[in-house]
Order: sequence, then structure tokens, then C-alpha cells
Amino acid sequence: MSTDRAAPTLTGPLGIGSIVFMVVAAAAPLTVVSGTVPLGIALGDRAAFPATFVICCVILLLFAVGYGAMTRHVPQAGAFYTYVQQGPGRPTGQGAAYLALVTYTAVQLAVYGYLGAVAADLVQHYGGPSFPWWLWAAVALAGVGFLGHRHIDVSGKVLGVLLLGEVGVVLALDAVVVVRGGGSSGLSTAFLQPEQVGSGSLGLGLVFAIASYLGFEATAVFRDEARDPHRTIPRATYLSLLLIGGFYTLSSWALVSAWGDDQAVRAATTDPGGMLLTTMQHHLGSAVADIAQVLLLTSLFAAALSFHNVLARYGYSLGTSGLLPRMSGSRHPRHGSPHMASLLQSACAAVLVAVCAVTGMDPVTQVFAWLAGTATLGILLLMSLTCLAVIVYFRRTRRDPRIWHTVVAPGLGLLGLAGCLVLAVANFPLLIGGSTMLATALGAVPLGAFAVGVLLALWRRPRNLETAVAQPVPETA
Repeated sequence: MSTDRAAPTLTGPLGIGSIVFMVVAAAAPLTVVSGTVPLGIALGDRAAFPATFVICCVILLLFAVGYGAMTRHVPQAGAFYTYVQQGPGRPTGQGAAYLALVTYTAVQLAVYGYLGAVAADLVQHYGGPSFPWWLWAAVALAGVGFLGHRHIDVSGKVLGVLLLGEVGVVLALDAVVVVRGGGSSGLSTAFLQPEQVGSGSLGLGLVFAIASYLGFEATAVFRDEARDPHRTIPRATYLSLLLIGGFYTLSSWALVSAWGDDQAVRAATTDPGGMLLTTMQHHLGSAVADIAQVLLLTSLFAAALSFHNVLARYGYSLGTSGLLPRMSGSRHPRHGSPHMASLLQSACAAVLVAVCAVTGMDPVTQVFAWLAGTATLGILLLMSLTCLAVIVYFRRTRRDPRIWHTVVAPGLGLLGLAGCLVLAVANFPLLIGGSTMLATALGAVPLGAFAVGVLLALWRRPRNLETAVAQPVPETA
């Protein structure tokens, strides 16, 4: 399949703020604080769990240095796979392309499962009818598909409004806890004490924390729709990381402080799903806790929309480069959106939701837990490959003389990400709440997608060479 054909380019007015809104919304801040943080406190690093967000933020900032440096030299908007292709080569890059598709598809399906469960519970809580989770997921999927079909600026505005709501209610809790001085033992200092940071399961805590950043790395996918990609993409990446990392660190620390170190661990262990809402009800009142429940639903919708946009642009980029059917690389004449890639993504998500519904999978303990854990492995592998690609690319081309940007920072980032990947694999059965056999099967999914991409690239190479030899060479003047 030819990869050198001309294709329309996506265009848009996205500035730093719009891109930051989209990638921070993908991280689903309220969902992380209400779900992941209590689990990190209970199963991870206990009262010192906020420190793991700082550690992971440093690792990802090192990754972002090389990631941003590549933006100036790789004009395509395929992000991971285009960067990897410039380093280890085309087969590895194609493997990364298919790995990225499977990874983001898994995390989007995980979000739909959790969203459906939250919506069903919320409607019943307020006296509404009892509908199955997959029906609410289908409603959300239709809304996401509609917005994904339209101009990217529309999604940016919707995500901005939803993000401000979910972040605002958590920051209000943070402020009240700080002003009141925390629980009976005062504001927590556990995350500042080295002996406390290692008192629990630091490895599992790091896995929970790194998974909470999922989505920030998608800034480069919006390259073609950014006003000034050379400046906008690196700055949006750094700003997204700092905002996400700062928000998670502050909010997890405030949640621990609201209870006190020992009491927070007991509360997180006893009722991880209700810890945040119970804290809000105590400090802000039942009305705010009710609002937070609604905002949790909008947080999940925002995450689903953001990941849909990322997947649609991956599909568009792969369509224009010949790695997916050609129709995936078409641009809507009016909205300027990758409408066919968006439609294909919506259809794929609908089929997967239907499969989960027919097989009777639980939307939280199975759909969400299994697929979010699988996506964590996939994204860590993708980022590790990207760090390696940055080092290889700049050592080969010598196009950037800055040692820190091209060797030191990507190298340290690679070490940190590889360490997190090892920890994620070691703790994967616990992360997905399943057996070792199930963990092996799910872990094989991202590796299988990567292997398929590599093998297809190797299989096509000799065919392309034969075609090139068979074709006559045009005469030159």
C-alpha cells in the first residue's frame, strides 16, 4: 500500500489552552481523585501516597524534554508512531502505531464502562428508572461521536467547561481543608518524610500514580490543528504535566490531611469508592457532595470525548500513511475534522460495548479495571519506545546539539519509565483485580498488537522492493 500519496491536512485554531484542556480532561482529574487516590492510599504508599505523584511527574517531565525536541523535526501528527519510526525504524514505528490504537481503544472502553455504571447509579439515586450500564454508555457514545464529527474547536470548548467544573469542586475541598488545618492531627507531612514514603508498597503506588497521568502525552496528536506547533505542542505538554501533577499532589495530600494519616488509610481501605464524597459531605455539605457526583459523570464524559479525539486523529494519520484503510485519512469539507476516522472509532467502540454487555461483564470490576490496567502497560511501553527513539534519532542525525534535550533527559526518562513498566508488570494481577492467568492474557494484548505491526511492516518490505524493481525508472533530461 502506497504511503506517499497526497492527503488533506487537518487544520484548526488550537492554542496552548485548548490543547491543555483536552489532554487534562483525558486524565479525568475528578475520577482519579475519587477512585485512584483512595486505592493508592489503601494499597500503595499509604499516607505518603502524594509523593508518588511528584516522582512520576519528574519522570514524565524528563520524557517530555525529548518528546518536545522531536516536535521540531517530525512534522507528522502521528505522535508516538511517527517518532518511533524516526528512531529504531519503520517496522518498530508501525508496531508502535498498532500498539497506540489498541492502548487508547482499551482506555476509552474502560471509561465507557465506568461512565455507564456511574450514570446508572446516579439516576437510580435520584429516583429515576433502572437501566443497564451499557444503555447509558451508548448514550454517551452517541454524544461523543456527534462532537467528534464536528470541528475540533467545539470539543475544546465543551471540554474546557466540563474540566473547570470538576477541578473547581475538588479545589474547593482542598482550600477548606487547608484553611481548617486538616483533621485532628493537623495537616499531613507524611509525603515529605523519606521513611514514610517507603513505608507501604511504593512500587504499587507508583503504578497507580503513573496510570493517573494517562492522556497527557497526546498533545502531539493535535499538531496539525495547532496554531504554531513548534511552540504550542512542547509548551502544552509541559503545562499539562505540571497542572496534572500539581493538582493530584495537592488534592491527594488534602484528602489525607482531612482525615489524618492513620484514619485516612483506614477510610481508604474500608470504602475507597466513597471516601472523597464522604469527605466533601463533611467539609462542604451534602449539596456539594451531590454536585460532585454529577461532576464525576461529566468528568468521565470529558475523558471519553478527549480519548475519542485522540483515536480519531491516530486513525486519520494512519489512514494518510497507508497503515489503515484510505477512507480513514479523509477530512470533512466543512468541519475540517477526521470524520471518517471518528465514525470508525465510534462504530468500534459501539461493538466493544455490545460485546461487554452480551458477555455480562461487570462495568467497573471487569471492563474498567481490566482495560485500564492493560492500557497502563501499553502507554508505558509506548513512552519507553519514544524515549529510545529520541536518543537514536538525534545521535544518528546530529540535528540538535543539546545533550540535555537529546541524550541525558530522554535517557533518564527511559530508565524511569522502564522501571515503572517493570513494576506495572509485577503488580499487574493486583492492578486488574484478577488471576495470574488473566493478567498474562491481558498483558499479551498490547504486546500482540505491537508484534502484528512489526510483522506486517517486515512482510510488506520485500513486496514493496519487488514492486519498485519491476517498475521502469523514468528517464531524466
